[in-house]
Amino acid sequence: MDDELPGLTYLKLLCEQIPELEVVRAFNDPVTFLREFDGIESDLCILDIEMPGLNGLQVANLLRGKPVIFITAYKEYALEAFELDAVDYLQKPVRIERLQQAVHKALKRIESNYVPRNFIQLNTDKGRTLIFFDQLIYIRTSDFDSRDKIAMMQNNSTMLLKNISFERLLESLPPGYFCRINKKEMISLRTVHFFSHNEITTKIIDGNGQVLVLTLSEMYRKNFIREIKF
Repeated sequence: MDDELPGLTYLKLLCEQIPELEVVRAFNDPVTFLREFDGIESDLCILDIEMPGLNGLQVANLLRGKPVIFITAYKEYALEAFELDAVDYLQKPVRIERLQQAVHKALKRIESNYVPRNFIQLNTDKGRTLIFFDQLIYIRTSDFDSRDKIAMMQNNSTMLLKNISFERLLESLPPGYFCRINKKEMISLRTVHFFSHNEITTKIIDGNGQVLVLTLSEMYRKNFIREIKF
């Protein structure tokens, strides 16, 4: 993040030349960044220090331990930056070799502290929620709006997920554990009890006390078979 657009464009170009980096988002306003921060999946932030309103040091204090690389035109912030446990502190103009060195330091820190996440954060009709992977068993399209989905949990409770596609869900869920089985439904593979050419009998008991039996459509059959064998 850099409040000056030429500087931001230059930094983005440098980052795109580093194979280990993927630029998820770039901001030139710290307030906008903080407002959207919770919805951004990222491992590292690169922050300019001199910005109007909130400077980079203040922003870093609000990132709840996210690894940070600072960039600045001045030396006097170095001590304060390292007191915040910054990964590195780069002076402008930033050289790609120096940025690459800082990124490698960040990767070592991230890998040493990495704990696989076991939940996903999603929007519901009641606000944001955390859904833990081991509790999620079944998702279907809402009867009222196809953009929304109904998620069923291990304890048979349900929640309405707002404006999310099955494609986006599958990207966010751990691979090999969930599978789409037709245009309107996906399941946790651990719920599969029996399956045939076009039908899946699950271990899920519906609201009427009946075993949930679902259609396995031709479009998704090959992928289901591949996943279940894996």
